[in-house]
Amino acid sequence: METPKTIIQVSHLSKQFGDLVVLRDVNFEVRQGEVISIIGPSGTGKSTLLRALNMLEPPTSCEIVVNGEKITAKGYPLHLLRLKIGMVFQSFNLFEHMTVLENIIDAPMQLLNLTEAQAKEEAMALLKQVGMAQKTDAYPSELSGGQKQRVAIARALAMHPDVILFDEPTSALDPTMVGEVLSVIRQLAKSGLTMLIVTHEMRFARDVSTRIFFMNEGVIWEDGSPEQIFEHPIHSATKAFVQRIQKLVYEIDTDDYDFLQIHTGFNQFCLKYNIADKAELAWSLTQEMLFTHMRTFRPLTLRLTHAELSGVTALDFMVEHLDHSPLNNAARDILRPQIKELIEEPTTRGFRVKLIMPDMF
Repeated sequence: METPKTIIQVSHLSKQFGDLVVLRDVNFEVRQGEVISIIGPSGTGKSTLLRALNMLEPPTSCEIVVNGEKITAKGYPLHLLRLKIGMVFQSFNLFEHMTVLENIIDAPMQLLNLTEAQAKEEAMALLKQVGMAQKTDAYPSELSGGQKQRVAIARALAMHPDVILFDEPTSALDPTMVGEVLSVIRQLAKSGLTMLIVTHEMRFARDVSTRIFFMNEGVIWEDGSPEQIFEHPIHSATKAFVQRIQKLVYEIDTDDYDFLQIHTGFNQFCLKYNIADKAELAWSLTQEMLFTHMRTFRPLTLRLTHAELSGVTALDFMVEHLDHSPLNNAARDILRPQIKELIEEPTTRGFRVKLIMPDMF
């Protein structure tokens, strides 16, 4: 089988802002058809790396070769680079005074010398591909965040780039709109488009990527397949990052706790981590546990957890200094039909009851 050709070669990429070193001696190649997700803690240079690739943030030192042309050479025409590498930003960057259709046809007419008819024909095909064909005459102010980002993706595709860079394409979106944008990117990945994606969506990165960069402290600490990075990471920092579990914790001392605060907290937590469909069940089960099955057990610690990698969401009720389960058989019979799994286990602190929530549809 023929090895895909190398599209991008990056050698010794560094970037400084004054005394602050953001990127230090970064080296990698990108082959045609690869989908590379770039993950890592905030402030580690992920977005700066993308912006350096298309010279929006010119590197302090580096050699970047795109399809055999050294784009970091002095005097290299950047408008040619823009034809090779497209970019989709966090904040959409659509022209507010132009309609959706006008946003897409403007650059192809100016830079690719397409006629208006040709540009419109291609634009309509792209808008259909991203589910926005019905919004051709709308202005950006009339669109939701998810719709704006889908238009921005169509605009990038209209230039027929060799590579598209996605800089946290869902970070500015309401959590309810994240799915529609990720769905479009998944389709592009299946089509064979070469992409580099900075993302905090771990399940998406694992599922869509052919390769993962884990960045930390301005360097690529680990470069490997999704299986390697997520299942067998080499560095402890990589392991800690990809296996992170998000949690919300409350201490329940009496029955006079602020239940409205907890309800609001559950809703905000579930929205933030794109599991809004689990919020009401989580709250219903919590009330049932606190007021019925575990009413006599105070104080206790309540935790709502969500593992971004596995997608597992759980409710955790911990009673300190308890050496047996607080549940009786009747409580177990009531709970099991509502949940995916019931775990009762002693801990060094006491006894924990864990409710693994079912996948929601």
